[in-house]
Amino acid sequence: MHCLSPKMVCETKIVAEDHESIPGSKKDTIIVSSSQMWPSLAGSPPSPPPPLTPPKEDPRRDNVYIREFHPSEQEVVRRIFYEGIMERIPNTAFRGLKQQPLTQLLYGVLAVMCFVVTKSFLLTCCLPIFLMGMRYYFSRKVILHYLDCALHTDMSDIEQYYMKPPGSCFWVAVLDGNVVGIVAARGNEEDNTVELRRMSVDSNYRGKGIAKALGRKVLEFAMLNNYSSVVLGTTAVKMAAHKLYESLGFKHVGVVEHYALPGMTRSLLERMFFQVRYHRYRLQLREE
Repeated sequence: MHCLSPKMVCETKIVAEDHESIPGSKKDTIIVSSSQMWPSLAGSPPSPPPPLTPPKEDPRRDNVYIREFHPSEQEVVRRIFYEGIMERIPNTAFRGLKQQPLTQLLYGVLAVMCFVVTKSFLLTCCLPIFLMGMRYYFSRKVILHYLDCALHTDMSDIEQYYMKPPGSCFWVAVLDGNVVGIVAARGNEEDNTVELRRMSVDSNYRGKGIAKALGRKVLEFAMLNNYSSVVLGTTAVKMAAHKLYESLGFKHVGVVEHYALPGMTRSLLERMFFQVRYHRYRLQLREE
């Protein structure tokens, strides 16, 4: 299958306070009183030992820290990316329909025509199930093509694509020794911008601010390398993703209707049952 060049591959979307690593605990000094060292001479009962206090839990044990990608983490990073993109299939097929009033109108017209032609309430009621099934089928087909293309371009060799070129980097979020989130930055020297790409968080660790911490790491990278702005593009349907970008300071600068993902054939049936919007965001760090 023909794939687009890595620069044309659409990034994933989908960030936790950046914390310091947990320092080693210090040994507690044990103080023993004289009454405990020597028995009571007057027959009086010995002083009771001091109450034992339960060890305090480290308040930072759930903290996430962000560090650069290591080649040994290639497979777990690809898994997080794959699972994050696969979640787009039902979201695009079903939730995305809410953002497509013309498609809703078309499906309504088809339902009316079905009833007029067949005079059957049963067939008319079954039509929406058929339409949703077709939306799921084409969403899965297109997104699997997109995944195949991404996994054979930049995500096939993260070290080579992101860690070696100047102006690019790839980070992982680590919690309890496990990689739970990813994000990449790809610099563009022509317009002095850096692109935020491939952001994804393991579904079992969401709601902990990991995505925000990853996003801030990219912003920090852009400022340290004197880039003028950070840009990103997303086809995410969930509003939570868009609110995340806005919370980081990004401004919505445009949307492309009926965006063509890599692997799309643009056939009539595909256009009828698969539509996606491509939103562009920009954060200006300094004026040129």
